Amino acid sequence: MPSRPWRAAATALATVLLVGSVAACGNSDTGDAGNDGKIVLGFSQVGAESGWRTANTTSIKESAAAAGIELKFDDAQQKQENQIKAIRNFIQQKVDVIAFSPVVESGWDTVLKEAKDADIPVILTDRSVDSADKSLYKTFIGSDFVKEGRLAGEWLVEQKKGASGPVNIVELQGTTGSAPANDRKKGFAEATAANPNLKIIASQSGDFTRAGGKQVMEQFLKANPKIDVLFAHNDDMGLGALEAITAAGKVPGKDITIITIDAVKDGMQALADGKFNFIAECSPLLGPQLMDLAKKAHDGEQVAPRIETEETTFTQDQAKAALPNRKY
Repeated sequence: MPSRPWRAAATALATVLLVGSVAACGNSDTGDAGNDGKIVLGFSQVGAESGWRTANTTSIKESAAAAGIELKFDDAQQKQENQIKAIRNFIQQKVDVIAFSPVVESGWDTVLKEAKDADIPVILTDRSVDSADKSLYKTFIGSDFVKEGRLAGEWLVEQKKGASGPVNIVELQGTTGSAPANDRKKGFAEATAANPNLKIIASQSGDFTRAGGKQVMEQFLKANPKIDVLFAHNDDMGLGALEAITAAGKVPGKDITIITIDAVKDGMQALADGKFNFIAECSPLLGPQLMDLAKKAHDGEQVAPRIETEETTFTQDQAKAALPNRKY
């Protein structure tokens, strides 16, 4: 009968279409790079708490575009639970590489184990974690925060080496439990221990924000009639503190010596103007290095477990010289 060949052809065609459909679904599930062949990088940012963080985000977005990497970007708004949720979403989306700047140091083992089980390499940027199992992430790229705190403390020791009486220091800490806050405090304390006249009389978190720096500095000034030095864990808190110091009728940079960390443009301008006295640099321009590491991690290449960024320090004259070409 003439209908049988037609039925056979229709069956064969349906089989071909079914096989093609299954194959296509299989390709999309690999999550390798999508149909356009791009590497897909899932990145969870701490938030937008400072000028440093804004510059860091810009560097990452621009570098991803330049490198031809598809970036899935998430803003955790300084909440660890948001970051963990974002990482799990990246795992479900089967991205090729995950990178994130941890809000705090602790509490990451479970979600990092999930990424490892999914065979997705993880890169830590700017901040590290305290996981004992180093195999949970591929590498950590960022600054040596202890060194930054130590450089700030060493400068102060040198400046105050002739002081005969006590030098009262107040400290604006970063986000409680974060790597930069913990490490910068440690480095500064280690360095200033060389001069027993240097005394930290108050230390509190300003959460790396200008508003936090201003609010806590106001409290410091009310509680402590004699403050000689302010050590702020980042420029933004120092800039907020400037407002409180000025409102209290004191001259920043003269009545109170101000030391900060980061060297963003606003901080460098304050240093050039004599309102800050010293800045230890912490570069936010990690984007190009991150994209290079993402490609290597995706290709299974070996990378160093710790990659330190190159940075320097600034005095007033050095800030004046650097400002015209400052990128952040």
